[in-house]
Amino acid sequence: MDTSWKMAATATLHCLTGCAIGEVLGMVLATWWGWGNGASIVLSVVLAFFFGYLLTFTGVRRAGLDVPTAVRTALAADTVSILVMEIVDNGTLVVWPSAMDATLADALFWVSLAASLAIAFVVTVPVNRWMIGRGRGHAVVHQMHGHAHH
Repeated sequence: MDTSWKMAATATLHCLTGCAIGEVLGMVLATWWGWGNGASIVLSVVLAFFFGYLLTFTGVRRAGLDVPTAVRTALAADTVSILVMEIVDNGTLVVWPSAMDATLADALFWVSLAASLAIAFVVTVPVNRWMIGRGRGHAVVHQMHGHAHH
């Protein structure tokens, strides 16, 4: 595997972590609260973006970036990746028969959520590779890590 594919897979896994935290938390809360599908998706997407950005933000802050630069870096690094991941993930759940009607006690809830995140990962890796190859996305994070240490 060449370096850009490896970097893309790593970046996507990082993105998936934040998205999964937000997605799972959003779906669990919305299901627990008895919210409808639309509200459930909105909450999950908002939380996925929040946690996705938060993971990158905290990482680049630890590397020494100031808050405004860390915010800009997280937005530049993750917006497209999270957007693609959320479209694929939620689109999968919407078209999966009965997935959006499953409750927390149903195996379908957890299986469909895990599968939709896995599909989103596979679709998002090439997007991240394309962006990294053009100096965008997580390439920005790697550049910032380099600048923070010099």
